[in-house]
Amino acid sequence: MDTPTGPPPPPRVELGMPNVRLGVVEYLNTTPLIEGLDQVHGLTLVPAVPSRLVGMLVRGEVDIALASIVDAVNAAEPLTVLPVGMIGSDGPTLTVRLFSRVPPDRITTIFADTDSHTSLVLCGLLMRALHGVSPRIEPLDPAAPLEHWPEAMLLIGDKVVTGEHPASLYPHQLDLGEAWKRLTGMPFVYAAWMCRTSDLRTPAVRVGMALLDRQRRHNQTRLDWIVGKRASERGWPVELAARYLGRLLKYELGERERASAGAFLERASAAGLVQSRTLAMAG
Repeated sequence: MDTPTGPPPPPRVELGMPNVRLGVVEYLNTTPLIEGLDQVHGLTLVPAVPSRLVGMLVRGEVDIALASIVDAVNAAEPLTVLPVGMIGSDGPTLTVRLFSRVPPDRITTIFADTDSHTSLVLCGLLMRALHGVSPRIEPLDPAAPLEHWPEAMLLIGDKVVTGEHPASLYPHQLDLGEAWKRLTGMPFVYAAWMCRTSDLRTPAVRVGMALLDRQRRHNQTRLDWIVGKRASERGWPVELAARYLGRLLKYELGERERASAGAFLERASAAGLVQSRTLAMAG
């Protein structure tokens, strides 16, 4: 695919209000949600790995965060998911993947990238439901030398594509989004924009919601431009990045996605993997 030259990013927007702070993730998969937001005067982007964002939200360090849905029900105070964008899939995800040297039903320990709590819980749930095993989950050291790479590992984010792990070492691979679709027939929601429930009516959250919804819609019209601008920066082949952002990932939190998120959390709660709490969603 040729690198596109346009359209340009949207013009800077003046909010005319106190600063809105957004907790964001800087993976390639978030670019359709956040590309161009750095041009908004009065908006501050606060980058972090997904597992840290809910803590930042609870402590009041950001007004809205793109956080894992598992964290929304495990948080120390009530959070509400906002209907202005998500990271999800309706089948293969590509960048949430289990690598193993042995068949899945023989895995006893998974060394996991802990960036996304939702992916950790999904992995545990799928291993039980599809393979009848409950492996122990241990933190993965991504800087470990090749000879110390584990028998089974869960990788999340850009490193699945851009990392140095050779697929030949791991003949057994499981795409968690694809496995969830096979198990349930439903899409999957990894993360969504959310805020503290007590802040739902504040000016910062209300304006932030309108801005996020606008930017997601605008970015869907210029995905080729985003791919051409951002794929190589993150070490992705352009064609693969175009398929990933344009076909595999989903960004709109619709009724099917809401139902799937609820079903996932119910299953995870029944398995003792998350707290038994309803995921609050704004209309």
